[in-house]
Amino acid sequence: MASTTKISPLAPKGGFPKLPVIDGIRFSTIAAGVKYSDRTDVMLAEIAAGSAIAGVFTKSSTRSAPVLDCQSKMGRVEDDAKGFAFLVNSGNSNAFTGGIGVSAVEAITRKTADTLALPVSHIYTGSTGVIGEPLPYDKITNTLDELSQTLRADRIEDAARAIMTTDTFAKGASATCEIGGVEVSVSGIAKGSGMIAPDMATMLVYIFTDAKISQLGLQEMVSRLNEGTFNSITVDSDTSTSDSLLVAATGTSGANVEDNETFERTLGVVMKDLAHQVVRDGEGATKFVEIRVEGADNNIDARKVAMSIANSPLVKTAIAGEDPNWGRVVMAVGKSGASADRDRLSIWFGDVLVAKNGWVSPDYIEADAAAHMKNEDLLIRVDLGLGAGQSTVWTCDLTHGYIEINADYRS
Repeated sequence: MASTTKISPLAPKGGFPKLPVIDGIRFSTIAAGVKYSDRTDVMLAEIAAGSAIAGVFTKSSTRSAPVLDCQSKMGRVEDDAKGFAFLVNSGNSNAFTGGIGVSAVEAITRKTADTLALPVSHIYTGSTGVIGEPLPYDKITNTLDELSQTLRADRIEDAARAIMTTDTFAKGASATCEIGGVEVSVSGIAKGSGMIAPDMATMLVYIFTDAKISQLGLQEMVSRLNEGTFNSITVDSDTSTSDSLLVAATGTSGANVEDNETFERTLGVVMKDLAHQVVRDGEGATKFVEIRVEGADNNIDARKVAMSIANSPLVKTAIAGEDPNWGRVVMAVGKSGASADRDRLSIWFGDVLVAKNGWVSPDYIEADAAAHMKNEDLLIRVDLGLGAGQSTVWTCDLTHGYIEINADYRS
């Protein structure tokens, strides 16, 4: 279904941000009627020749045809004089559709390549929506002439809206930095609301920069940053078949950012912002929750504990009910599979020390913790008292709204 529900209470205030135009990138959108009859549902991004393209994708064993096609093309440049394109549809994920899905991708990439005079290997597609239904790809290919004729550099917000499914708001973020006296810009968009878990999420993310960098350098940077951003969020613990993050660096600013820590931080700011927006638009969400775990034997154990807490339905429903039920956090620590010692465990809700050294803190006042739970942005902090391992992940609460959205998703 199209997004007709009211905007998430956790949405960024002020609506879609004004994003810097990236030289070498143009966008267009159209209402192709793939699933929705009342909104745009196809986005085309044209990318200048000489750009570097990097990406990370879902690790699902049932990856969609578009994901498999993108992965096969990553790092390939057939003609240095030719640019690239991203063609994305919402309403149908083209996943679990067998040979028909592969044929759909081939038809779309071929027509896009012919229309834009690009090699087929330079065309990256993305699809999001219902799983298991054949993609009516002719509805997309029939729009390509019009899409190619309406490309403009300032239409990134339109692109963000065209890729939405159950999202309640379009997601965009940007950041700039100075490299060698030259301003470098990064602008990105994302979609995602449910079926969100690490190994990416049910999201599509497209980020653009005018920085100059090799494909390998960009790929390594994106893969590093992904672990602490999109691979550190969860809405419902379900990993999608369609997750895709693509980054295009046009090099048009002339600023070389190879191995540049300042640029990597800037790109990381945009990726983290978009990742948080996905959680803030979690289906039915009313709370944005940071889970911070420290004192683990190692970072891997810290991550296990953080995700166990973040994915626990009992923890998430307690958060929805604004109940500082720290016993559920203890439960989630214990079931995580990480090393833990009951008598060294400490827990905070915000700044309120709830439990210390395996027992309720003698200074704990439940009214203080309950007051914290009424906030929209929450912090749950756990110290395992074992070592230096740490991890931070972000999640949201679990409300009846999530059930309402997903019970009739295919209707």
